[in-house]
Amino acid sequence: MRWLKVTAGLAVPGSVALFYAAFIFAPTEAFMGDVQRLFYIHVATAWNAYLCFAVVLFSGLAYLFRRAPRWDWLGASAAEVGVLFTTATLVSGSIWAKAVWGHWWTWEPRLTLTFITWLMYIGYLILRRSIANPEVRSRTAAVYGVLAFVNIPLVHYSVQWWRSIHPFTIGSGRDALHPDMRTALMIATVAATLLAVTLLGLRQKTAVIEGRLDAGGLAGDGLRG
Repeated sequence: MRWLKVTAGLAVPGSVALFYAAFIFAPTEAFMGDVQRLFYIHVATAWNAYLCFAVVLFSGLAYLFRRAPRWDWLGASAAEVGVLFTTATLVSGSIWAKAVWGHWWTWEPRLTLTFITWLMYIGYLILRRSIANPEVRSRTAAVYGVLAFVNIPLVHYSVQWWRSIHPFTIGSGRDALHPDMRTALMIATVAATLLAVTLLGLRQKTAVIEGRLDAGGLAGDGLRG
């Protein structure tokens, strides 16, 4: 996996670039001050959570049509990385909310739906652990992963469809960004994507080993770790 060496090599300087863009390069927001700098991490991790869950969807469909184990392994890996990035999104959002809204959490549409999404994909991972038969597990997880993705458009468009205190998706009008802020957001998003792809590739390599042990009936002898 030569591409993994490339992304891993870029992920470290990319992470440095992310923090530089967010905390040094980007100008201070006029009303929220420095706490707004969490925005760059918040959006970048949210984007990559979407991306990972899209991989779960694609992998699930591919497995259902092709029945090739590699798609199941990819879906499982993407779900784990997606849960990690969703956790980062929720944590950074909560810290930002406390500073701006005065509350760590409020049950407004986007926050609520994001939390539900987080629970759904944790449920996906629990489901995988609860089914011993590899073929049944793969098929069931594929169907679950396809259905779970239905919640992603709801999260994304929730600020447009329902009354919400959450900012709109970045665009124009009242949510338009200063050009330097847009540049910082782009850098943060690219850097976070490099990290997500690297983590996905590393987890996929482990999933392949685990899947082959399952297929060989060796999962229970301690070799799986």
